[in-house]
Amino acid sequence: MYYYMNFRGSNNIKRISCIILIILISVLPLSACKSQNSGKNTAASSTKAKTAITNSKITSTSSSAKKAAAAETGSTDSSSNSVSGNTNTESSSSDVINTNVSQGISGSDIAVQYDKDDVDSSWSSSEASHIILKGDSISFTGSGATVDGNKITVSAAGTYSITGTLSDGQIIVDTGDDEAVKIVLNGADISCSYSAPIYVHKVEKVIITLADGTNNHIKDGDNYVITDTEKGEPDGTLFSKSDLTFNGSGSLTVDANYKDGIVSKDGLKIIGGNITVNAADDGIRGRDYVAVKDSNITVNAQGDGIKSNNDEDTQKGFVTVDGDNINIVSGRDGIQAETSILINDGYIKISSGGGSANSLIKNLNNDGMMRNGRGFVNDTNDDSGSYKGIKAKADVVIKGGTINVDSADDALHSNRDLAIDGGNISIASGDDGIHSDSTLNINNGDINITKSFEGAESGNITVNGGNIHIVSSDDGFNIAGGNDSSSINGRPGQNRFAALSNNYLNINGGYIVINANGDGLDSNGSINMTGGTVIVNGPTSNNNGALDYDGSFKMTGGFLVAVGSSGMAQAPDTSSTQNSVMINLSSVMSGGTMIHVESDKGQDILTFKPEKNYQSVLISSPQLVKGSTYNVYYGGSSTGMAKDGIYSGGTYTQGTKFDSFTISSVVTYVGTGIRGNMGGNMGGKGFRQ
Repeated sequence: MYYYMNFRGSNNIKRISCIILIILISVLPLSACKSQNSGKNTAASSTKAKTAITNSKITSTSSSAKKAAAAETGSTDSSSNSVSGNTNTESSSSDVINTNVSQGISGSDIAVQYDKDDVDSSWSSSEASHIILKGDSISFTGSGATVDGNKITVSAAGTYSITGTLSDGQIIVDTGDDEAVKIVLNGADISCSYSAPIYVHKVEKVIITLADGTNNHIKDGDNYVITDTEKGEPDGTLFSKSDLTFNGSGSLTVDANYKDGIVSKDGLKIIGGNITVNAADDGIRGRDYVAVKDSNITVNAQGDGIKSNNDEDTQKGFVTVDGDNINIVSGRDGIQAETSILINDGYIKISSGGGSANSLIKNLNNDGMMRNGRGFVNDTNDDSGSYKGIKAKADVVIKGGTINVDSADDALHSNRDLAIDGGNISIASGDDGIHSDSTLNINNGDINITKSFEGAESGNITVNGGNIHIVSSDDGFNIAGGNDSSSINGRPGQNRFAALSNNYLNINGGYIVINANGDGLDSNGSINMTGGTVIVNGPTSNNNGALDYDGSFKMTGGFLVAVGSSGMAQAPDTSSTQNSVMINLSSVMSGGTMIHVESDKGQDILTFKPEKNYQSVLISSPQLVKGSTYNVYYGGSSTGMAKDGIYSGGTYTQGTKFDSFTISSVVTYVGTGIRGNMGGNMGGKGFRQ
């Protein structure tokens, strides 16, 4: 991140020192006030929400702009750096033509530079040196390389075209550190039984261009002769100790029988081509970072699909995705980053750990410990026992794209903060649909969680927008605090949460529909709702409630309907300013039985067909007016249009009248059963229920 300061009129300081002194005396108190007020949540809420995600300094170039920039090969570019919402542009004479500068949620920078040689896939056959593979031998025309039997070593900068088939040999790149080498895979099939078929030992950077219209193949054996015994390297089919870039429009298939498929010990950029990796361990690994854009990638890996694993530099170890298509089937995590993950665009499909159908919850012995051939499930920081879809040990930010995750463990997971600012996200999870240890902010996007243990879980959650549908076998939203400890009771992602009164669920907007077998909205702290629409089909058993909170539930705006069992039913508390009514029916209603509330003047307040059995109905609406009288019916039918069980328009045909009531206070109770703030300390507290 770059900061710019401009001091004007410095040549006149001495002559106007008195004026400056007066100005400084006047400005300093204002600056102090501004500093003290910076970072406060502007959302209408009684709880001070953490705004680190909402106010994240993440900027990105649009997909169309990126593709246009990538098409240029000769022009320079200016770099745009966002600092607290202010954009400063500085001309550059460097060769950087496209810069994606982003700041992670909690302050770590994500910066990926696409230089001219990264995006330039053009090459001249007449100017290139040519490596011709001939089964068990190699011929070479040009300069900068030497042949030794079935090996060829590139020792100088330049462009090298590789064609033909090598049955058991090696391409080695070993030049000076300040040089770049371009390798054009031009219809090459390279196999090596004892090491990496392509081994980049020493060079500034290698650009691998997949020539237009060509199919290329790299394959290794299942046992290596390790040249660096201390580090156990090489350990990948295409192994580079230096920065590595892929471009072009051709195809490459990597069959990694020993361990990893594509490996860079520095940064890895994939900005073109159709790449398929089949790996005995990890599919694609870049130590410093992995940056993917405008590519078609398919990974079948027994380990992690795509990962960045630099654990020594907090500014590295990240993954960025800007398109186009990524399809991952992984034995462990789909996409994993040691620090942060930023997804701007693209189509991403992930199946990790066998998918949600292979939920590790099912693989328990009678002693409650998992023994399914993988060993015990360890802490989430132990990657050997992690089967998550998208996982970052720092932050996850999703700004767009289409994401489809089917995971044995959490689908989206952050050990710190997670933000969803857009995109179309579909999730089926064997554990949490979305999990972050600290803060989850949902600002926009379409999120459909069709299967989960807990739908969305974090220390704190703020929903400002978006279209969210959740199906969960336990809680829909779970607010707790703490971090993910995957070994408790042998179930991955089971969390040891402390009951902290300052944890919060803030709903300021959006459209939320929850079908939960546990609590619908569960907070160990408080709930604040200022806007939006929330529809909860809650639990049928009495040991959970459609709403469950320990602290307060302040309702000041929006529309809320929550149905479920009555044993632990809760309503918003008296700190609310918007009226609510809690209806406790005399018996359990079958799922599909309509509940209807209208004013004594015939105004429709609620016409709702719950999906499951229910006895308790909580309604909060701006239409509930103090002093007005309302009638409650169950059964009947409606000719209106239904969306998620809520009917609008049309005519309601009366079923059975249950009761009439008048709004006399901010919370009105109708029927028999539980009154007041019940159930708060009974479910979802301490250990998750």
